[in-house]
Amino acid sequence: MLKIQLIATIVVAAIAFVVAGLNAAISGVLGGASVLLGATAAAAIARRGASHVDATAILLNLLKAEAVKILVIIIMLIVIFKVYEQLVPFALIAGLAAAALFSGAALSKLKV
Repeated sequence: MLKIQLIATIVVAAIAFVVAGLNAAISGVLGGASVLLGATAAAAIARRGASHVDATAILLNLLKAEAVKILVIIIMLIVIFKVYEQLVPFALIAGLAAAALFSGAALSKLKV
């Protein structure tokens, strides 16, 4: 599913490039990349505790994974807003949204 998130991010970046130029395309990639990094971190945490049989432990582990994903996305967005001066906010949000649509599916398709 991470491949699908990456493809969605690239499609948004390509559209942003055609519509608004290079800075918009970079903004779209950065938005999608923040979700991809968050989903990768969440998958690592979810996979780490996947050997538990107890439903409570599995649920807590998934909640931890989701919290880490959100925290990574927030930190990435703060860094992006602080560092990238030519940011195109609409493209950033479009890239983030495109990748986020598949983020939950990426965790649900996790192979343990």
